[in-house]
Amino acid sequence: MALLKDDRLFPVDPGTRGIARALYDSIRDLPILSPHGHTDPRWFAEDQPFPDPAQLFVTPDHYVFRMLCSQGVALTDLGVPRADGGPTETDGRKIWRLFAAHYHLFLGTPCQLWLDHSFQHVFGIDRRLNAETADWYYDHIADCLSRPEFRPRALFKRFNIEAIATTEAATDDLRWHRMIRDSGWDGRVITAYRPDAVIDPDMPGLAQNVELLGQQTGFDTLTWAGYLDAHRARRAYFKEFGATSSDHGHPSARTEDMAQADAAALFQKALRGACTPDEADAFRGQMLTEMARMSLEDGLVLQIHPGAARNHSAQVLAQFGRDKGFDIPRRTDYVTALRPLLNAVGMRADLTVILFTLDETSYSRELAPLAGVWPCLRLGPPWWFHDSPEGMRRFREMATETAGFYNTVGFNDDTRAFCSIPARHDVARRVDCAFLADLVATGRLAEDEAAGLAHDLTYGLAKKAYRL
Repeated sequence: MALLKDDRLFPVDPGTRGIARALYDSIRDLPILSPHGHTDPRWFAEDQPFPDPAQLFVTPDHYVFRMLCSQGVALTDLGVPRADGGPTETDGRKIWRLFAAHYHLFLGTPCQLWLDHSFQHVFGIDRRLNAETADWYYDHIADCLSRPEFRPRALFKRFNIEAIATTEAATDDLRWHRMIRDSGWDGRVITAYRPDAVIDPDMPGLAQNVELLGQQTGFDTLTWAGYLDAHRARRAYFKEFGATSSDHGHPSARTEDMAQADAAALFQKALRGACTPDEADAFRGQMLTEMARMSLEDGLVLQIHPGAARNHSAQVLAQFGRDKGFDIPRRTDYVTALRPLLNAVGMRADLTVILFTLDETSYSRELAPLAGVWPCLRLGPPWWFHDSPEGMRRFREMATETAGFYNTVGFNDDTRAFCSIPARHDVARRVDCAFLADLVATGRLAEDEAAGLAHDLTYGLAKKAYRL
């Protein structure tokens, strides 16, 4: 028995479902463009087998372990590493059994869609995961992982990935990207420039990170001018390894356009760790505008990912470190926050700024009207908590009326879970085809127009927006 129904996520009405199915059939086999994500470039550099099913599906995936944590499962029992290096479960089978016993927690969630898609389409499984089938699942997947056709590069080809971008810190040496390039393998794995750790005054070790940035580039990063030049140098270095974008995960979307003397003074306060919370936010905002100006020089697309209240649990942060499932969406202002950057460079059509949000209330009120008029702006797809069929549908309904389709950028999966990439793209393709089918059925689109849009939403918009 198949885990997934062929017509999942399509409209219930038979006529509209038929339109959606025809649209989907026309684009289902297009290559995957994954222009922003967090897969590990080491996988593709070394091309070693994945260790075991738990290390592939459970331990590294905060979507999975946050749900289990919500029901009282200890992160140590799931093998999540402790910040102090203390003991945590290392038996993959025990971790998998615990996961399987709680798999019912994912019923009706996007995680179930992604996981079942991976189980069925990647590993050929046709039975449900539960406590009774846990060992069979584990043995079957482990056996598959031991075969050459399940190594990272083979799966990359099997998934029909045309290009995938990983995300590295500004001071990363990009050794794995260099190894990929030197190996002669033809899979396109590129990097993206993530400078938060050398920009954010609230990041631990900012001054040390900025000093390292200076050592890597030869610029005096204790001065404002040298600091900016060091960013330019590192961006150029990242471009050598295929980067087409930078990425900025700030708490807010605030931007600033200060006089350079004021920015330099604020930079010195940041290095001393003397910024107030408002000054720290202002410095991050100034750096977004500086990054936008650099994008006009070097062509990198600027991605802004604001609005996460990160590390909400002080206990989990202390025990396990950052990015362990306790990042929570919060309200985000865009109209006031982006105005300084937009008034500085927003009319430049040769600049691309892609906006993401965790605040769905901003779609029709702020984001769609902004992207619907400023030449530089494009809307990124529903992200993180809203990377779901319902979230994608809400986005299309609320953004299209003002921004249209062509001020959006298609889909990106933003994932660390390699096997979920084709699953997530399949969900996005189905949801978009269902939305387009409704427009056709209600007389708002011709079928040939819907077919062209389906192709662009799947492939063309991401290729253009991310300059791939």
